[in-house]
Amino acid sequence: MADALSGIRVLDTATLFAGPLAATMLADYGAEVIKIEHPNGDPVRGHGAQRDGVGLWWKMLGRGKQAMTLYLGSPEGQEIFRRMVADADVVIENFRPGTLERWGLGYEELRRINPGIVLARVTGFGQTGPYAKRPGFGTLAEAMSGFAAITGEPDGPPTLPPFGLADGIAALATSFAVLTALRAREHTGSGQVVDLAIIEPILTLLGPQIIAYDQLGVLQERTGNRSNNNAPRNTYRTRDGGWVAISTSAQSIAERVVRLVGRPDLAEQPWFASGAERAQHADELDEAVGSWIAERDRAEVIEAFEQAQAAIAPIYTAADIVQDPQYEALGTIATLPDDELGPVRMQNVLFRLSETPGQISSTGPPIGAHTEEVLARYDVTGAALDELRDKGVIR
Repeated sequence: MADALSGIRVLDTATLFAGPLAATMLADYGAEVIKIEHPNGDPVRGHGAQRDGVGLWWKMLGRGKQAMTLYLGSPEGQEIFRRMVADADVVIENFRPGTLERWGLGYEELRRINPGIVLARVTGFGQTGPYAKRPGFGTLAEAMSGFAAITGEPDGPPTLPPFGLADGIAALATSFAVLTALRAREHTGSGQVVDLAIIEPILTLLGPQIIAYDQLGVLQERTGNRSNNNAPRNTYRTRDGGWVAISTSAQSIAERVVRLVGRPDLAEQPWFASGAERAQHADELDEAVGSWIAERDRAEVIEAFEQAQAAIAPIYTAADIVQDPQYEALGTIATLPDDELGPVRMQNVLFRLSETPGQISSTGPPIGAHTEEVLARYDVTGAALDELRDKGVIR
């Protein structure tokens, strides 16, 4: 069975983190992804946890990719890259605007070589505007999008996520944009530029904050784990020190929860009839629900909620996730062989397709593992390889 994206060749020149993750997602569904790293290596190889000097984040981010080194800032590297672009479908890059042009590798040059090339440019602030050439990272997007302003306790500071949220959202958007551009190419025969600013996709996921401000002058405030749209909605600690999360977005669920915790009288209050009004009585509802939960162990609480058909979830760590039967049934965690680490577990593909389900073909390879193999396709072998190594163009 052919993979969904079989036959699509992607040149991944990006680093940290949105661009490379977009390429990873394409690789998971069959695209041939060639990771082009600076001879010093992608910085993600040194990010986060290491085992015996091997970067674990890289093992995930580099999965399914062929890893080669090539210094694009050199004339030799630029010439080889041009040859690679000739039979590629997609280039993903996240250099500061103007860098590719300075190297003689801007879109006009790439299009001259290959009119069907899709160039995905993933930067903090996009290719135009007063901030375009600023250094840009996901943290800045989380700040500028309004995410930090609405996250945290009401009397606490704006709060940033402890992971690459904006980068991950941008990666999803980039992979979607690339596939959209490839679909358009089927109609037009021509590639195009994807200009993706990391500050933008996260805005959409934050919901109606822009239109609410535009129409009502309303600014969303920090509410901690509570919601302005329904209650009870919070995290609650159980007797054995565990934590659970509850949502009552549906009116029927809210009614089941208060009956379960022995407070059916709350459901008779006039204000209980809508989520927004319940949110105004969050203190009373949290006291009723929280005190009931605090008297029981987590397993007992979850079982009772399930029996009542009320929405609840345990708050998990990675240790819980890898043991959870629902994740196991879905195949959410994959176990893969790795030449450096032995068997490793990581998140599986994003979704399941019935006919072309996707798969992780390999973990992130060592630096330069495929340099000679890839360059041989372009007749760069033997003495030419040695010369490139001597000049620091490859590793």
